[in-house]
This record gives sequence, structure tokens and C-alpha cells, in this order.
Amino acid sequence: MSVLSRRTKISVVSRDPASQDAERVQARLTDVTRIYPGAAGKPPFHALGPVSLELRAGEFFSVVGPSGCGKSTLLDVLAGLNPASGGTVEFEGNPVGREVPDGVAVVFQEDASFPWLNVFDNAAFAARRAGVAENEVRERVDHALSFMGLKSFARAYPAQLSGGMRQRVCIARAMCVRPRLMLLDEPFGALDQQTRLLMGDEMLKLWRDTGATVMLITHSIDEAVLLSDRIGVMSACPGRFIATIETGWTRLRDSKIALDPRFGELTAQVWGLLRDEALKALGSRP
Repeated sequence: MSVLSRRTKISVVSRDPASQDAERVQARLTDVTRIYPGAAGKPPFHALGPVSLELRAGEFFSVVGPSGCGKSTLLDVLAGLNPASGGTVEFEGNPVGREVPDGVAVVFQEDASFPWLNVFDNAAFAARRAGVAENEVRERVDHALSFMGLKSFARAYPAQLSGGMRQRVCIARAMCVRPRLMLLDEPFGALDQQTRLLMGDEMLKLWRDTGATVMLITHSIDEAVLLSDRIGVMSACPGRFIATIETGWTRLRDSKIALDPRFGELTAQVWGLLRDEALKALGSRP
């Protein structure tokens, strides 16, 4: 059992495991809460939880939920960027403290490329900071830029690139630290729908190429259904998991699965769970 909070019974389709250790737990949150202190005499703000979650090694897991439900807080807590107020957080059996663990990479929605560095040096930044030898850095960057279709832009600067290309630079930078867990916080949220679909295909190729576990935070139900092995559906704030859905897609997939009748069934299933929570978040009633 992978999500231990208030859980809706969901029909499960058999998975297509990538390896014999597909069920090995790589990251675990147990009864995690995040409560922010009140300001100017206001009461504390309960943003998240309690949440319990197990991420399986090598899976693609997406989190959807209403705006303001604590999705990004969940990612920040798992990444060590935001301390939990209660519960425990582990990565590969070790407690997560107040810094990003070795083997974890984070890609945010905001353009996090450095405007004063060219594409090559942007992609190399994290690996160099981690102390990787320069010859190894160059090999990793060359591979990452080729993989992300940016090889011919290696000497260009972010201002010369489209928004989608700048996000690919950020993903290439994450690739270069060889993460075992990649955390994505709405990385395609500012892109148009067509570009998002193409970026989703790139993300799936990267996931297969690296074998990394991926957790994606997204507002897009379509995106979650297209990309994921499992989808965690969160309640209105304070966010808790109300269901997990297994998509049943094979590992060799791309955006063409949007043509599969099951795609529509899954999106309807997720929206059926989310609708009431979204109305709660808006302060409305069904």
C-alpha cells in the first residue's frame, strides 16, 4: 500500500515494471505535516497533511490537486527545502534534513537558467558545484544537450531561447548530476499546450534513459494521465491524498496515448475525484 491517508478505492490495471526492483521503495513520507507559524497575531496555517507516500524506484508519479492544496509544499519537504512540522521523510532509507540529498534533483516552474551563462555553462553548473571533474562534466553536458536537442545552442544565452528551450536547459542541468530521484514542480506550466505535449515526450524519454524515479507536480490532469505510472490525487488544503490511480501504461509511451480510449476514462476518473475538492478550494459548494 503506497498512499496511507484517506484513500478512495480505485480499480487498478496491471503495471509494466521496468525492472525486478520496480516495487522497491526509494522515497517515503510518513504522516508528514507542514504548519506555518501565524503572522501578526494570526493563527498558524496548516498547509499540508498528514500525508504518507511511498515512491517506487524507477516509477513516474504525478501529484494533482486544487490550487493551494500544498502540492509544492509536499515537493519542497521531500527535497529538503522546507522542513516537515511532523512525521518523517526518507530518501533511500536515510532521513531527509534541511538540504537536498545527494542523488535528488529539482526542476521548478520558474525559469531558473542563469542569464549571464551560456547554455553549456548553465547545464554544467550543478555538476561543477558538486565537484565533478571537468572532463566528466563535459561528457555529461554533451550527452544532456544532445539528448534535449540543444547541442547546436551550446554557446547561446537564455535570452536567445524560447521558454520551452530554457526549461530544457534546466532539465539538462538536472540530468548532469545523474539524479536517482527527479522532482518536477510544474516545469511546463508556463508553456502552451502543444509545447507541453512535446516537452512531456522529452520527459518520458529522459525518464527511460536515466532510470530515475520522477515525481511531477502539475495542475494539468491531461499531463498527469499522459506521463504517469501512478497519479496521487490531493484534497483541498490542508492537502492529503484521497486516492492513487494506476494508469496501466507501458513504459514505452508518448503523447499518442491521448488517442487511447482509456486516456479519456482516466482523465474523467481523476476529475471526478478532484471536482469537489476544487470547489472547496474556491469556497463553493457542489
